Amino acid sequence: MINTQSKKMGTLLVLAISLLLLAACAAQTVEVTRVVPGEQVEVTRVVQEQVEVVVTKIVAGDSTEVVVTATPEPVVEEPAELNFTVWIGPDHPAMVAYTQIADAYMAENPNVTAINFQTIAFAEYTSKVVLQLAGSNPPDGGWVLEATAPQFLSSGVLSNLSPALAEYPDYKFEDFSQPALGLWTTDNNLYGLPFSTSPFLTIYNADMFAAAGLETPRDLAAKGEWTWDALREAAAMIASTQGVYGFESGDGAIYNSVWGTMTPIIRAQGGDAWDKEGNCLLNAPESVAAFQLYHDMVYLDKSAVPPGEIGDFYSGQSAMTLGQISRLTKLDGAEFAWDVAPMPTGPAGDASTIGQAGFVIYENSKNLAAAQDFIAFLTNAENSAIMGQFFPSARLSVLNSDAFLTGNERLDASQMQYVVDGIANGRILPSHPNFSKIDLAAKGVTDNLWSAEADVQAVLDELCTTIAPLLLEN
Repeated sequence: MINTQSKKMGTLLVLAISLLLLAACAAQTVEVTRVVPGEQVEVTRVVQEQVEVVVTKIVAGDSTEVVVTATPEPVVEEPAELNFTVWIGPDHPAMVAYTQIADAYMAENPNVTAINFQTIAFAEYTSKVVLQLAGSNPPDGGWVLEATAPQFLSSGVLSNLSPALAEYPDYKFEDFSQPALGLWTTDNNLYGLPFSTSPFLTIYNADMFAAAGLETPRDLAAKGEWTWDALREAAAMIASTQGVYGFESGDGAIYNSVWGTMTPIIRAQGGDAWDKEGNCLLNAPESVAAFQLYHDMVYLDKSAVPPGEIGDFYSGQSAMTLGQISRLTKLDGAEFAWDVAPMPTGPAGDASTIGQAGFVIYENSKNLAAAQDFIAFLTNAENSAIMGQFFPSARLSVLNSDAFLTGNERLDASQMQYVVDGIANGRILPSHPNFSKIDLAAKGVTDNLWSAEADVQAVLDELCTTIAPLLLEN
């Protein structure tokens, strides 16, 4: 209620009340009391914004001071249960941290009654999310890979996060690396927040290198001699003397999808998958040399895990693999000594490759405002620092901090420096609005690579012929 107290009372000639409404968020009732000698009249108005009220009362031509009090009506928010999709399991340490952050958010926002994280296997993640979005109970948001980010953006299923982030208190949006946001930005609007901008590393079994009497990848890298040729030689030596495979592709996934393992090799040779104009480069000499190198490791050297075989690095069945720091949790409790090194170089020099993933909120979320507010909370500076030990942040304050270098439980500061350098110098894995179709079509052709008699050039020529029309579609 607004109470008015007049310092002067007299014959009322003119009563003027002006209200200056300043923005806020809660609806409230404003009660204005007009005071006239001998009588009292109350006038009630309801406004839809929180107000700061200035009242000017003119009595007998003189200004009279009026005291105004505005009482907000309580805001009643609908209860919301938020559901997000991810591709790591509930026992992953990162999910423990996510759960703690979610609990902290719900403590501050009691209208959010539950925050659920649904695990979908990486190999089928995108296809299952697409099916869920087409159903009657879609997720509110979740993770999206860099490869399919343009596809999700062009489909219109992502919500614009810019307004929500602009309103979030002390969000410090300028703290983000602008290049890291490029994949998720259209027309100056942001549709995804990269929670992980993580370069690939060489992860190796130090015991196997010691047993073979070989210099480690880390030692070779310090001398500028850690190359793909050096990796091939080390893999062959270990495989021939220790009865294990010398190299396993990233997550053992090359025979399902070639991009994660082959892109770093192709770029180190000076090539790429395709260019900005949509021209396929996979049959160019540099790409052919990269595929031939890997093909020879499988069939000539017999050092790389072949199709149909298991050579899991994390259980000690191979000497080297490629991976990001989030994969190192798999080595908790390992019975062998391990270490990391930068990615091998090639004729084109350093070709650090970054895997990026973004957190998005879907436009058809039934809890859009709450979901967008949670993603702002999850990616604020404080929580980004917490998650940085699992997923390198795009926030510069995190990347440039001593805490980032020293805060990882599995890597020391010198090892984490490889991550910082990889982010600074690397390029993100290939992406395209048609990536799901390209990946599916490519697999039907690249399967022909995996035989000892395969003609690598001919298979890659067929690959470019197959995906060329898809690359030109937007």
